[in-house]
Amino acid sequence: MAEGLLQLGGYFDACATTPLGVAALEAMERAQRLAWANPSSLHPAGLAAAECLERSRQRLAALLGAGDDELIFCSGASEAIHLAILGSAVALPTGRLVISAVEHPVTRAAAEQLQRLGWEVAEAPVDHHGLLQLEALADLLAPPTRLVSLIWGQSEVGAVQDLAAIAALCHAAAVPLHVDAVQVVGHRRVDFAALPVQLLTCTAHKLQGPRGIALLLRRRDHILRPLIGGSQEAGLRGGTEAVVLAAGFAAALGEACQRLDGAGGRDPIEPLRDRLLAPVLALKGTQLSGPPPGPQRLPHHLSLVLHNHRGEPLPGRTLVRRLGQEGLAASSGSACSSGRSGAASPVLLAMGYSPGQAEAGLRLSLGPWHRPADLDRAVQTLERVLQEPEAPGSSRR
Repeated sequence: MAEGLLQLGGYFDACATTPLGVAALEAMERAQRLAWANPSSLHPAGLAAAECLERSRQRLAALLGAGDDELIFCSGASEAIHLAILGSAVALPTGRLVISAVEHPVTRAAAEQLQRLGWEVAEAPVDHHGLLQLEALADLLAPPTRLVSLIWGQSEVGAVQDLAAIAALCHAAAVPLHVDAVQVVGHRRVDFAALPVQLLTCTAHKLQGPRGIALLLRRRDHILRPLIGGSQEAGLRGGTEAVVLAAGFAAALGEACQRLDGAGGRDPIEPLRDRLLAPVLALKGTQLSGPPPGPQRLPHHLSLVLHNHRGEPLPGRTLVRRLGQEGLAASSGSACSSGRSGAASPVLLAMGYSPGQAEAGLRLSLGPWHRPADLDRAVQTLERVLQEPEAPGSSRR
């Protein structure tokens, strides 16, 4: 493995996960020393853990514009999304769930569970940029639709949906809306109190917090049934809470919000992404996928469809392995489905790309650790790999 891969500046896969930040690490070390006990215990050590947990809950809720009692800790975004969808559905008459054609695999997995319970699942189509076709969504909100779950910021192609317009349609149809905000939180300020949604999920490890913890925000009047029995989390999620991870989550989100506030609300990573975009698109064989830079694209995200000198699609997974050997960590497709070697991306297919092009996706996602020199090296590495004689996987299967 190339020595460069050990350097954080070569890591361009922030949408998959991020390295633990200093603030999160320090908060976790302190919690591990002082609040290691079970927060349900009544002895002094347990009470210290309970206090630490509730302080983390209060800080996270305040940063997200939510009430303390609206926040439910979960083991990760996968669990939080399942709780939002399945926990809502079991409290409703059997009906239809509407998702988008570009959902994360976790949401699709939850939808498949509902189908086995007798629910219908419908997919709202998207345009060539991965943005929802609102007229088609409006048509799908008619009965028997009882629940909508949509991804706000699409991890593979960077599309940021018009949440205000979507929520207005759902509100008019009296259909509750769950939003997967995993890729958005930490890159823009989120005020749950002002958002016209009933449920919102996010996770720590996308914003330099620890893996193994996420949260679900739920309106107080939205009925939710637990998937895991127990008295913790107001009876909505059983199991001993991860006090140390919650402390790291709160610190990481606090640091991300400080960066946003210090840059006037704009993600300071966005100018770096824009600086990377122009020289990457100047390389022969590169084509931007997803929306152009702006409010409809994640600020830390760049996605491409790649072709060789003959105009043939280059299999993205092969290219990712080759870039990794050169010290550049990138991705192709969702990290949660990347084990499907050679599979065409369902997201790119839904956006109208051909099966060959849907295998040729590449994503570069940036983090606060990147510097201008890192961008220059990334472009040089990508150019070098693309110019190799018989570029990886160009016509061989």
